[in-house]
Amino acid sequence: MFNYTGGFVNKRNLIIAGIAVIIVALIWLGVAKKHAESVPVVEAASSTTEKNSSARDMYQKAVELQKTGKQEEAKKVYQNIMTEHPDFEQIETVQTSLGSLNVEQIFSKKMIDGKTVEYEIAPGDSLAKIAKKFGTTMSLVKRSNGMKTDTVRLGQKLRIWTGKFNILVNKAQNVLMLKEGNEVVKVYRVSTGKENSTPVGTYKIKVKQVNPVWYSKTGVYPPESPENQLGSRWMGFDLESYGIHGTIAPDKIGQQVTAGCVRMANPDVEELYDLVPQGTEVRIID
Repeated sequence: MFNYTGGFVNKRNLIIAGIAVIIVALIWLGVAKKHAESVPVVEAASSTTEKNSSARDMYQKAVELQKTGKQEEAKKVYQNIMTEHPDFEQIETVQTSLGSLNVEQIFSKKMIDGKTVEYEIAPGDSLAKIAKKFGTTMSLVKRSNGMKTDTVRLGQKLRIWTGKFNILVNKAQNVLMLKEGNEVVKVYRVSTGKENSTPVGTYKIKVKQVNPVWYSKTGVYPPESPENQLGSRWMGFDLESYGIHGTIAPDKIGQQVTAGCVRMANPDVEELYDLVPQGTEVRIID
């Protein structure tokens, strides 16, 4: 009897011990799995922190370069941030700084390979004829050559911008992108039509006016009228009643509040007006 009982007890102990081992193993596997799952999260968080730190360092470098007059170098750093760190916390500031540098360069006297030429004034030339010949604006020619009047002199040499601009308006984001070919030159915040009323499609700038009169359903408002909704500039499309214009309500820029036109802050629309000639393509997307 003793030997039999002892054998039973030993077997029971072995079974209990085996179960305990299995339980411990399962617990260990669970802990190991949780640990393994947590590692990538830690690594991802660490990676994100490192990327943000790198982007901040690059941004500070670009700011310092810009302060010391090294605009071209600053541009390259800003462009690298846009490409390598699109999720950078200050990406909108980077975008704005890069756009300002791009436009500053376009308005400057600096010659740019493939985008500018030097033109010598010939008999019969006028500023209007030269601008039309090269598909640019009189304002851009004047600003990039430091001209105060429209008068040109025989033999005078002018720096002429020959790059071709186009415009892309994104209604969902309420932004207008000025592009030169496929390259984004500058991004502007705009307002578009309430209830998504700004028409989608591809149009051309047909008419350009400084301090336009507003002909509305409620009356005719001269440029100086506080009710003139067009602001300081009008660039009408080849689609009647639609275009890009300024505003008397800059606080609403970035919202869908217009009757269908694209509305910009006055300083922005004035800058754009000087850059883009009649015939410039405007593509509007949802």
